[in-house]
Amino acid sequence: MTTLKSFFSPASHLIEPKKNFSLSISPSYHLPTLSKPSLNPNLAQKIRPFWPINAVTEDREVASTEKIGDQDEERTSMSTKMEGTERSILGITSSDRLLNAAIVLGAGSLAVTKLLTIDHDYWQGWTLYEVLRYAPEHNWNAYEEALKTHPVLAKMAISGIVYSLGDWIAQCYEGKPLFEFDRTRMFRSGLVGFTLHGSLSHYYYQFCEALFPSKDWWVVLAKVALDQSVWAALWNSIYYVVLGFLRLESPVNIFDELKATFWPMLTAGWKLWPFAHLITYGVIPVEQRLLWVDCVELIWVTILSTYSNEKSEVRISEASEAESGFPSNESPKD
Repeated sequence: MTTLKSFFSPASHLIEPKKNFSLSISPSYHLPTLSKPSLNPNLAQKIRPFWPINAVTEDREVASTEKIGDQDEERTSMSTKMEGTERSILGITSSDRLLNAAIVLGAGSLAVTKLLTIDHDYWQGWTLYEVLRYAPEHNWNAYEEALKTHPVLAKMAISGIVYSLGDWIAQCYEGKPLFEFDRTRMFRSGLVGFTLHGSLSHYYYQFCEALFPSKDWWVVLAKVALDQSVWAALWNSIYYVVLGFLRLESPVNIFDELKATFWPMLTAGWKLWPFAHLITYGVIPVEQRLLWVDCVELIWVTILSTYSNEKSEVRISEASEAESGFPSNESPKD
C-alpha cells in the first residue's frame, strides 16, 4: 500500500523530472526569432508557432509603406508636370527671368541716376553730402517746371510709371517670384495709366474746382463724395474694360466680368480713398493732386489689377489643366 500511495502522490517521480528539466536549461541558450524588431519590438516576445502570421503582417506593412511611397512620388511627378506646363503656357523661362531682372535693374538704375544727377551741369567740386542735400529740392523744382510747361504730359508719365509699378506689386502679392512677372500684363497696366489716367485725372480735378469754387469746409466733403461715386465708378470701369480689350477678350466676357466685379471694386475703394481724399481736396493744391493720388495709387492699383486680372488668369490656369489632362479639382496644390 505504501508503494502504491507513493506512486500516485503529487510529488511523485513522474512530475519531478519535468521540473528539473526546465531548470536545467542553460541561460546562454536563446530560441531563434524570425520577426524584425525594427518593425515591431513586441514581435520578439511572441512564441515561435505564430511566426507565419507575423511574417504576413510585416509584408503587408512593407507593401503599404511602398504603396504610400509610390503615391507620394506620383503626386510629386504630377505637381512638377503641372508646374512645368503652367510655366510653359505663361512663357516663363530662364531667359524671361533674366530679361525681367534686366528690365527692373535697368529702370531702377536709370531712375536713381536721373534723380542724383539733376545738378550735374554745375556740381563740380561738390561733396557727396551737398549732392544728396540739394538733389531732392532741385528735383522738385524740375517737376514744378515740367508742370508749367507740359502739365498733361508730366502727369501722364507719372501715372504710367505708377500703374506699371502697381501691377508688378500686384503680381508679387499674388505669389509670383520677383523676376517672374508677366511683362505684357505690366505693360498693359502702364499703358492704361499713361494714356488715360494721367490725362483724364488732370481734367477731372480742373472740373472739380470749377464745379465747387467755394472754399467752405463742406466743399471738401462734396468733392470726396463726387470722387467716390461718379468718378470712381467711371474710372474703375474704364480701367477694367480697356484692359479687357487689350487682352483681346470678347465684349461679352468683359461686360459679364465687369458686372461681377463692379461693386466689389467700388466698395474696396471706400476703405481707402475717402480718407486719402480728405488730404487730396483739403490740403494739396490742384496742380499737385495727381502726384499725391499716384502715391496712394501704388496701393490701389494693386487692388485694381488683382480684380481685373483674376478671372483672366483663372482661364489660363483652366486651359493649362485641360491641355495637361488634369482636372482642376484633382490638380496638386502646394
